[in-house]
Amino acid sequence: MVYNLDMERLVLIDGNAILHRAYHAMPGFTTSKGEPVGAIYGFTAMLLRVIADLKPTYIAVTFDRPKPTFRQELYAGYQQGRPGMVDDLAAQVEGVHTVVAALEIPIFEVDGYEADDCIGTLAVQAVKKNVDVVIVSGDRDLLQLVNGHIKVYMPIKGLSEAKMYGSSEVKEKYGLEPHQVVDMKALMGDASDQYPGVRGIGPKTASLLLQKYHTLENLYEHLGELPQRVGKALAEGTESAGLAKKLATIVTDVPIHLKLIDCKFEIKDKDKDKAITTLESFEFRTLPNRLRELLGEKPVEVVATSKSSLKVVAKKKVEDENQLRLV
Repeated sequence: MVYNLDMERLVLIDGNAILHRAYHAMPGFTTSKGEPVGAIYGFTAMLLRVIADLKPTYIAVTFDRPKPTFRQELYAGYQQGRPGMVDDLAAQVEGVHTVVAALEIPIFEVDGYEADDCIGTLAVQAVKKNVDVVIVSGDRDLLQLVNGHIKVYMPIKGLSEAKMYGSSEVKEKYGLEPHQVVDMKALMGDASDQYPGVRGIGPKTASLLLQKYHTLENLYEHLGELPQRVGKALAEGTESAGLAKKLATIVTDVPIHLKLIDCKFEIKDKDKDKAITTLESFEFRTLPNRLRELLGEKPVEVVATSKSSLKVVAKKKVEDENQLRLV
């Protein structure tokens, strides 16, 4: 897909989604002091790649907050069975925030809402300001936001490959328009977020029903036209489908305000050294040079020493950081 890079664009990073993907894709790097930094490395590498590829005019990162969200108040089982964040990943969250701050990128996070909701709100506000939006996330729920001005740049293989989803790509994948993704989730539920839809309705049936009836509400107005088994399942699952739609719908009115000037990607000369030093503080060797190149500076020769070399623990077998081609 060709994306028009001549337009002003706001790139919104789903911080939690990319952080978790980075953690599972990268080796278990530790510093010379034994501090885990693999997820920080992967997140930063992905961030630099996104900046290089998408050339954002504006950029921001969103994160979840630890407090319960309104979805958990609506449905006690929402994400209830998900395992908690493992200790060595939790220990790297602050480091990721440090990197983002060093790159002069604002962070949005609000108690009671998910990062997705912040993204949806910022995206809608940006479009009203005549700015196109690219969302960077592996979360398919965000595809419901796609339209002529909003696209989703989705990693599809670790951190090494990504695909840009516009309306045509969503329709090719699901047979539906982007706004119908919510209704599809209402019918089939979401195993990863642990909420049910309509028992007995899977992805294929949900897609076929919505291709004909377009919305969940219109589908329920035509139950009498459906095969008996499907109609009965829908009738029995009315309440569940309604709840699932509320849980699947991304909120676009979170109490945050987009100030484009604050999101402009522009690391000032006086802050370049600070940004590079921040990456070096994690004992990264290749990433500081990638940042230098991104900022239009010449890379410097790196000499590995016992204090500057990352160690790889048993998570994956990788001989040297420079051999990584994931990002």
